[in-house]
Amino acid sequence: MIKLYHPGIFQGSLNKKNYFEGWYLKHVSENLGHAFSLIPGIALNSKEPHSFVQYINGITAETHYFQFPLAAFKWDKEKFAIEIDGNHFSQDGLDVHLEDGSFSVLGSATYTDSIPYPSTMFSPGIMGWYSFVPFMECKHGVISLNHKIRGDFNINGSPIRLDNGNGYIEKDWGSSFPEAWIWLQCNNFSIPQTCLMFSVAKIPWLGKFFMGFISFLYYRGELILFSTYNKSRLLKAQRADNLLIVSMQNKDYSLEITATAQGGGILKAPQAGLMERHIKESIDAEVTILLKDKQGRPIFSDSGKRAGLEVMEGIFKYL
Repeated sequence: MIKLYHPGIFQGSLNKKNYFEGWYLKHVSENLGHAFSLIPGIALNSKEPHSFVQYINGITAETHYFQFPLAAFKWDKEKFAIEIDGNHFSQDGLDVHLEDGSFSVLGSATYTDSIPYPSTMFSPGIMGWYSFVPFMECKHGVISLNHKIRGDFNINGSPIRLDNGNGYIEKDWGSSFPEAWIWLQCNNFSIPQTCLMFSVAKIPWLGKFFMGFISFLYYRGELILFSTYNKSRLLKAQRADNLLIVSMQNKDYSLEITATAQGGGILKAPQAGLMERHIKESIDAEVTILLKDKQGRPIFSDSGKRAGLEVMEGIFKYL
């Protein structure tokens, strides 16, 4: 099996140096009253190689970092299915018993009706033909645009039931996160199964850098892609106070996005395989979208809640 065409599978090896790989599993209840993400992964470095699971609560912004020995990490070579110290994560669900002092995340969930990101010979995933480009410090994959969740959790003694909630899974792997970026994701819109993802980053390559962006809107069974590699144009990406405004255009459509941040929690991020960088993420942002045809006529609009949003302020000096 060629792993490149199955980005959910563990892409690395435990023999790599200055390497990370992490999966992002987002959970939102049907009534939007609960939202949290779990991020299992590995960090390979000479200082403190280990496996981990990060937790972020989208309502309270509380975060926690559960650290485990590297040997606790196990994986399936044929599909996305990993284990860290008896905690299981896969494309079909998860089962966790994370306890660290006074903090605990316990529960299990099954995922059904998943909408996978399409893979083709020349476009293995969301990165398109950039998937084949060597020496990139970070690669990105989208595993499930949307799926239904059924499960029960107990987080620090508080019970949470997620029946008929919405889930989303993506991942990153490489040596480091970019120096600066924006990331936005939402799949809790008024029209079911609608999903939006947008990311722009400063991407170093061969001693120089370029600004690359990837974005898609999935609605009513259609995936509309905007990206550097398909010759789309990022027309605007600016921030005013807590409001993010983005617009882009491909050969057939234009898309306008506004997102409002609602706070956020602090997560650890990789730098040369070390999980010592700190970033702020919200999974309680609100977003509105407006899709237009190439004549500028509106053809779809919607609003969503419990959106994931990361904005590294340094990005704007490059846009």
